[in-house]
Amino acid sequence: MHPSQRRVHGIGTAAVLASVLLGACSDATTGPVEDRLAFGAQDLVLVSGEGTLTLRNEGGRALGPIDLSAAAVTDVDGNGISGAELRLEPASIPTLASGATGVVTVRIGGSAPLPPGTFRATVDAIVDGRSFATVRVEWEIADGGGEGIAELRIDDLPDRLRAGDAIPVVLTTLASNGTPVTDVAPTWTVRPAGAGVVTDGHLVGYGPGELEMIARIGGLADTVRTTIEDRGVSGSFSALQGGAPLNRFTSDTWIHGDWAYTGTWGQRTSGQGPVYQGNRLNVWSVAGALPELRGFVDVDARTVNDVKVRDDGTLAVLTHEGSNDGRNGITLLDLSVPGEPRVVGRYTDGLESGVHNVWIDGDVLYVVRDGPFGLQILDVSDPARPVPLAQWYAGDSFLHDVYVRDGLAFLSHWDAGLIILDVGNGILGGSPSNPRHVSTIRELGGETHNAWYWPERGLVFVGEEDFVTPGRMRVVDVSDLRHPRVVADYELGTSVTPHNFWLDEEEETLFLAWYESGLVALDVSGELRGELDRQGRELAVRDSGRQWVWAPQLHDGRIYLSTMEGGLFVAEWTRN
Repeated sequence: MHPSQRRVHGIGTAAVLASVLLGACSDATTGPVEDRLAFGAQDLVLVSGEGTLTLRNEGGRALGPIDLSAAAVTDVDGNGISGAELRLEPASIPTLASGATGVVTVRIGGSAPLPPGTFRATVDAIVDGRSFATVRVEWEIADGGGEGIAELRIDDLPDRLRAGDAIPVVLTTLASNGTPVTDVAPTWTVRPAGAGVVTDGHLVGYGPGELEMIARIGGLADTVRTTIEDRGVSGSFSALQGGAPLNRFTSDTWIHGDWAYTGTWGQRTSGQGPVYQGNRLNVWSVAGALPELRGFVDVDARTVNDVKVRDDGTLAVLTHEGSNDGRNGITLLDLSVPGEPRVVGRYTDGLESGVHNVWIDGDVLYVVRDGPFGLQILDVSDPARPVPLAQWYAGDSFLHDVYVRDGLAFLSHWDAGLIILDVGNGILGGSPSNPRHVSTIRELGGETHNAWYWPERGLVFVGEEDFVTPGRMRVVDVSDLRHPRVVADYELGTSVTPHNFWLDEEEETLFLAWYESGLVALDVSGELRGELDRQGRELAVRDSGRQWVWAPQLHDGRIYLSTMEGGLFVAEWTRN
């Protein structure tokens, strides 16, 4: 999704709701109406691990649904406390009328008793992804949590660690008679601040430099020191080559064999010349040193956002948005002659609102419908006559993208988060005609845009396309598919948001298109924990000359990029 498109892509209900709920409204007599929520106090101090918050709608109209979100629990030094959480009841308020109040109970929870100390967190009141009010929460656990413990010891920490390597932390707690004491949770501190993090039972050093890790329980403490060394990884891209003087903006790309296919996006003008719509699929030969534009297929659309080619290379599908006939849908192409795609069918039933992305898996096509409609699944064993199999929609927001692998469908469902469906994996007996919900993870910050599943490692790389604050790539651990959890993230450090990804699983390198900031190659080897951008994992960043990089694809050892302004480029890639 391009930033200009973001204002219209909600394609109906989702975008309209966002503008109604979040924007100021006005009329000729009353003027603007402000949306405003406020907590009853700026700070909440919990007593005996429990307290209440009062939320009031101080705006001029009803607001809702209002999600209550608690941030991670930290100590006074800002270090995360493993296993600790704030529990909010209720976690969501359906609607608050103007002037109305809602009461929320706040309790301390966790997988183990907290050690003594002072702990902090924040609670946000969120409407459609935007925080309207924040309150600070603080509580103290009195000393005595270390009763019965005579010895506290951090074991087996190496003298030197490579930045980004996640090392399991082993803590020994013994009673005076030498027997182990269990069910105690330490407070972890890393110094200097920002030198690393203890998370999920692992120490991750950011370095390079000296690091001190401290464990505390009651009045006992142990400190160990280590040196964090540079990660020592690198790579390089050659200069971008190729492209073509195209009249239309370029969107997504897919390569198979010696041929590449790129979509087109939106409207493009040249001076006082004509307006060119995104109604074209461009066909490129990639058999030579540079991509060569060889042909095209025109369809009834104003945006051909996505194109996918089946693994056997015989069938392609492209998407329609903004069709003149108002029906949108998809077009299926016979690739018997790869350089001369032949239209074999168009399918529109139920897809009139527009199709943004698709995924083809054998004879099954997964179609992302614009607006509040979700996923449509089709049997395309006869491409001229697709047959509907099933539909699925999570609600809350529009669906943006779908990725299918090993019988699992990963739905990037914008503010509804990342959703996993069984469509043939077997975990819940699902199939393409009977998709079964496996799990949802909402803790992604909103704008969940795209996903890439790595089954060998049990990870999903998720893009957050946020044009207000810098977007991020999130790493979600799905080794337990029923309970996904965020374990790491990455930011480029610019105000620009990422777009699509491509993973070289053999070389453990993730390629991330980052719009006008170019292309990033990221080392994703080893256990991924914490902030990846602070670990020396950036292998290379290729400036795109201010062209908007939409999608990368690794093919025959070279990296191909679709750029909005110039079409298809190629660069040589080397990982050192």
